[in-house]
Amino acid sequence: MSTRVSGGEVETAGATVSDRAGEPEISEVAAPDPVKPRRRRRRSVRVGAAVLVLAVAAGIVVATKPFGEGNKPAPPTTGASSLATVRRGSLASQVDQSGTLSYVAQDDGTPYSVVGNATGIYTWVPSTGDEIKCGKVLYWVGDTPVMLLCGKWPAYRDLSEGDSGKDVRELNRNLVKLGYADRSELDPDSKYFGAETAAALEKLQDKIGADETGSLKLGAAVFLPGPLRITKAMAKLGTNARPGEQVAQATSTDRQVTVGLDASQQSQVKVGDKVQITLPDNRTTSGKVDRIGAVASSSGSKDSDSSSATIPVYVTLQRPKDAGSLDQAPVRVEITTAGVKDALIVPVTALSGQAGGGYSVEKVDARGVHSVVPVTLGLFDNADGLVQVSGSLSGGDRVVVPAS
Repeated sequence: MSTRVSGGEVETAGATVSDRAGEPEISEVAAPDPVKPRRRRRRSVRVGAAVLVLAVAAGIVVATKPFGEGNKPAPPTTGASSLATVRRGSLASQVDQSGTLSYVAQDDGTPYSVVGNATGIYTWVPSTGDEIKCGKVLYWVGDTPVMLLCGKWPAYRDLSEGDSGKDVRELNRNLVKLGYADRSELDPDSKYFGAETAAALEKLQDKIGADETGSLKLGAAVFLPGPLRITKAMAKLGTNARPGEQVAQATSTDRQVTVGLDASQQSQVKVGDKVQITLPDNRTTSGKVDRIGAVASSSGSKDSDSSSATIPVYVTLQRPKDAGSLDQAPVRVEITTAGVKDALIVPVTALSGQAGGGYSVEKVDARGVHSVVPVTLGLFDNADGLVQVSGSLSGGDRVVVPAS
C-alpha cells in the first residue's frame, strides 16, 4: 500500500481520506502489489549474507556447545598442529646453568700460597702452568732443592729421629704413598719419627738430588694439599729467598666447574647429583656435584632490585682429561636433580592453560574425535621439553601439539 500527500488530502492506495470535516470519501480498494514484499525478502537475505561474511572474516565462531562436550568433534584448531604420542617411562629433571671450567683451589675459591722458609738465592723457580707432583722439586735455593709434600699441616720446625706429632704423620704418609717405604715397614698413620722414617727419607732425598741426611730441615719442604698447578710465580731468579715470603700461587691439578646457582634453586640441587657438561667445542663430558657453597652473593648493587643472589656449586669431572688444558673457560651444565621411573609423559607444548586454573591437553581418539582432558603436572624435563602428567590419559594416546 502506498501513501501520497496532495493539496489538503492524504491519498492511500485503495482509499482517499479528506482532511476536511465530514465523512471521508472511500474509493474502490486496489489489490496489493505482489512484487514489493518479495523485494523486501531478497533485500533481507542479502543483508544477512553480508553479516555472515563479515563475521567469518573477523574470525567470529559461535559454538552451540562447550568445546569437547559429549565427545563431539572439537572446532578446528587455529594454526598448524600435529599429534604426539603419550608415553609411559622414566623421566629426569634438570637444572640448566652456565658455569666456568677451571682448576680446583681452596674451598673459598682462592689459590694456595706457596710460602718458603729457605734462605739463599733462588736458582730455579716454576713458571705459570707448571704442574708439580708430591715428592718432586718445587723450587731451588742455592744448590738445595725444596720439595713439595702433600698435607694440610704446614711445616714449622726441623724434623729428625725421635720427634713426634702431626707433621711427622704427614711425612710418614708421603713416604709410604710415594713408594719409599712399605706399610709393613712404616705405619703411614704413625706420628713417630723412627729409624724407618729416616731410612725412607734418605731414599727420597737421593731421588731429588738433596743431601741424604735422613732428617728434614725447616725450609726443605713445603706441605700443601695434593699436586699443584702454578698460577703465578712471585719469586724471581737471582733474588734473595726470605723465610715467610710467598714464592708462588697455585691451584690443585684437579678440574672443576663452578656454577652460580640461583638461590631459589638451591633446594633442588644436592651433593652427588649427576651433571652433563658441554665444553666450548660442544663436546660433552660427565661430572657430579661435589660441594655446594653456603654463602650467597649478588651480581648487582645492594640497592638494585634486579640483582639476583646465587650460590656457588662446585662440580668435579669424572674424566678430567676431556677438559684438556682449558682454564677459566665458559661451559654449560645440566644438573640432573630428580627422576621418576614410571611416569606418564607428554611434550610441554601439549599443555594448555584452563580458564579456572590448571592445565589440560587436547586428546584425539582413533576416530579423530577431540576432547579436553584436565591434567596435573609433575616432574619437568627441561632438556627434552617433556613433563610428567596424571589424568584420564594412557600410554599410546595421542595429543595435539603445535606443528614443528
